[in-house]
Amino acid sequence: MTRKTQLVGLVSNNFHNPVFLEIFDLFTRGLQEKGLRPLLVNLSEETDPKRSVGMLQQYSVDGVIVASSHVADGFAAAFQAAGMPVVHAFGRATRTPVVPVVGIDNVDAGRIAARTLIARGYRRIGFLGGPQDASTTQDRGQGFLEVAEAAGISATASYAGAYSFDAGRDEMTRLLAAPWAEAYFCADDVLSIGALAAIRKAGLAVPGDIGIIGLNDMALAAWTGIDLTTIHQPFAAIVEASIELMQSRFSDPGRLPEARLFPCRIVERATLRPLP
Repeated sequence: MTRKTQLVGLVSNNFHNPVFLEIFDLFTRGLQEKGLRPLLVNLSEETDPKRSVGMLQQYSVDGVIVASSHVADGFAAAFQAAGMPVVHAFGRATRTPVVPVVGIDNVDAGRIAARTLIARGYRRIGFLGGPQDASTTQDRGQGFLEVAEAAGISATASYAGAYSFDAGRDEMTRLLAAPWAEAYFCADDVLSIGALAAIRKAGLAVPGDIGIIGLNDMALAAWTGIDLTTIHQPFAAIVEASIELMQSRFSDPGRLPEARLFPCRIVERATLRPLP
């Protein structure tokens, strides 16, 4: 009678990254607490937003949360053009967002990583990103390289094919075949854990031979044997704000899109040398 289903499409394409299990858990519980029902949509092999729009229309979803940085911007815009309220969680913020965006300042996260390595005395540092076309990879790498260049520090950039353990391990294995950096900023914790595996398989020590800093602070990063120094991304706050913005779109469809960015912080563990 109300033409409302209480269904919210929860859209992503990064299901091979275990951090999204934590994010989906927060989203599903948060939506359910608000009386909404999540509909999980996997866009891993999808390139045409029209098909995704058609599927979500068939389910008559009340709104869509895009929960990935690697879903093409065209998807969020297509959902909105079809009349669906949309929020992009973990998306790239711009001065004039087309849809509401919630996340972190990824350029600043890269700056934090570079400053952290430089403060610990590393003078040859590297950025190990995920897919080069992902906005998170581009922005985190940009901030990292900006700080290194300004400080006169030698910095390199390389890219893995996916935000996955295997991709991180394979790219670090390739890097170790040539003169390597003293420390790397891996643009995601799961890349960092893959890189750690490659370094240890090569008979090298962390942080004795190579330092590693990640980003996300996923639960796995604190496990014994990993103990990853990383940059904390406030998942709970991002999820809560995304759901709040989605509800505001229901009550005020004409509300202008906004960007909400949350600060990050370093979580000290055992994969970087201590401060001098």
